[in-house]
Amino acid sequence: MSRKAVVLGVGPGLGMSIAHRFGREGYDVALVSRGATRHEGYLAELAGAGVKAEAFAVDVRDRTRLLSTLDSIGPVDVVYYGPGATDLSEAPEDITATTSADARAALEWLYPAVDVVQHVLAGVVERGGGLLFAGGLSAVRPMPMLGALALSGAALRNYAVTLHAALAEKGVYAGTLTIGGLVERGDIHRAVRADPERFGEVRTLDPDAVADVAWQMFVRRDRAEEVFSVF
Repeated sequence: MSRKAVVLGVGPGLGMSIAHRFGREGYDVALVSRGATRHEGYLAELAGAGVKAEAFAVDVRDRTRLLSTLDSIGPVDVVYYGPGATDLSEAPEDITATTSADARAALEWLYPAVDVVQHVLAGVVERGGGLLFAGGLSAVRPMPMLGALALSGAALRNYAVTLHAALAEKGVYAGTLTIGGLVERGDIHRAVRADPERFGEVRTLDPDAVADVAWQMFVRRDRAEEVFSVF
């Protein structure tokens, strides 16, 4: 049976770089994101690189559809979880103004990660696979302007590193990519580049380089986290 990697929250930046990196190692890839409009292009790009892939339009916060989609994908070896909000017009409130409602809304991005792990874990353990997560730098560095996003980011990071501790003896890898900076080719990066008057000069991260490190983390299984920061 071929090995399979699921990329949840795939976008043109890091998600696609993860898909290419695992695809280059012989994994079939299943792409999952909210909208289907870009899937055809993603699949064509991967096919051109010799990667067998399929795509599914699902909002990960729709638990029923998410778990049903995972069932249709079948047994998986690796899950990458990297979805999140990308609307720059809805900037979060500063942490001093964050309400419990803001916190609950931000944590809506955490709960699907837990659902996914619970749904696939038995198979991943059986296949000796892995679980990779991506989150923001505010999980490890105080960034008051990000408000409730810092709470959900910290929760996801803690979940990932604690899974690493729990699963290492079972032959399963779990780890997190902590991202501090704009990822090139990603949606937020494109939005920022389109409005230089508002955002000015920005420093960026190469998603292919991040994906290479993610692959090494998965293979070596010697650390639970890698921090990528331009700050």
